Amino acid sequence: MASSQSKRRAVVVGGMRTPFLKAFTDFTRLDTIALGVAATRALLAKHDLPYRAVEGVVWGGVILPAGAPNVGREIALDLKLDPAAEAMTVTRACASGLQAVTLAAAAIERGEADVMIAGGSDSTSNASVQLPQQLVHAFAPLALGKPTPGDYLAALAKLGPVADLVPRRPQIAERTTGEVMGESAERMAQRWEITREAQDALALRSHQHAAAAIASGRLAGEVTKVDVGDGKWVHTDGLVRGDTSAEKLAKLRPAFAKDGTITAGNASPLTDGGAAVLLMSEERAKALGYKPLAAFRSWAYVGVDPADQLLIGPALAVPRALDRAGITLADCDFVDLHEAFAAQVLCVVKAIGSAAWARARLGRDTAVGEVDPARLNVRGGSIALGHPFGATGARMVTTMANELAASGKQHAVLGICAAGGLGAAAVLEAV
Repeated sequence: MASSQSKRRAVVVGGMRTPFLKAFTDFTRLDTIALGVAATRALLAKHDLPYRAVEGVVWGGVILPAGAPNVGREIALDLKLDPAAEAMTVTRACASGLQAVTLAAAAIERGEADVMIAGGSDSTSNASVQLPQQLVHAFAPLALGKPTPGDYLAALAKLGPVADLVPRRPQIAERTTGEVMGESAERMAQRWEITREAQDALALRSHQHAAAAIASGRLAGEVTKVDVGDGKWVHTDGLVRGDTSAEKLAKLRPAFAKDGTITAGNASPLTDGGAAVLLMSEERAKALGYKPLAAFRSWAYVGVDPADQLLIGPALAVPRALDRAGITLADCDFVDLHEAFAAQVLCVVKAIGSAAWARARLGRDTAVGEVDPARLNVRGGSIALGHPFGATGARMVTTMANELAASGKQHAVLGICAAGGLGAAAVLEAV
């Protein structure tokens, strides 16, 4: 969909997020709903927007709470938005936050609403630990009746060895292939001949850019302080290491293969956090006295074979979004790629610059173009800032919209890889 061709245009008025923290640290007692509430409350306060003005919430999430999977609606209810405001939750793995934002933009451009909140959150710290199905099948039926002690003994008799009944550690693995995401990234690194040194260099740049953005105050307007209880407040991101170095990164051991290149230092960490974006029709924004930051010119979502190159999706989605926007990569002042792994980013960049890739996968004779390192992830990326799965897309939209508005530049292209062999991209333009 190319939003520039619609009569109505959805604009990004602003965005806010919580600090992003390593899982099982200060946000452990805040679930994904609480994180979403914190980000959204700060967003509405920043723009002094009456709660009753919000017509709908679209929220992205990956680790959805079993008791309240429609996180968007729970956020609306907890904040006491207008009860008539509709709300839904979407999941597209790591692209869930961007999916939420573009769905809200599409609703505005279709004339279904004028004021929408969109974003995403995830709390890895509060992920459910799955019980073995053998245990569930044996005991769950008992909850439907009035079991006797004998019923419990009979259920116990059906169980196998104790080792089979212990909950297993959650892994980010593909259901269809059984392959852990890091293993997929290792295979891609070998295929595209991405070295360990190149990965560490990208990770170092990510931390340096993020640290500089924090030190300069550039990110201060995007991050709200959060009350974590007992009188303690968290004010800033907790994963950025401005003092890291190539030497420190080189000492880390491979995480997924004995002779591999991916380490904890050049991969995104497990993270808790939430991010929210305020979108309006251009007419409503002007009527309310807001100066929009940016608008969506286009977006694109694609799928690839998870057994082939699981995380290569942005190399297909970015060209598609650029084509729909009617611009080229050279027209983009900023390129913001989600850093699931440094290896994955470098594979995508190499594919985008490959004529062979363009012929084989895009049906064109020439490469999409070379990504200028000076335009890539200028305020850091997921390796440094962290990656709460559902929040990353909204974080990227917020940062790039602010970057366009502050710099006077014209275009930014975003790209996100996602589990399941999915890719996402969007083109933002200045307004």
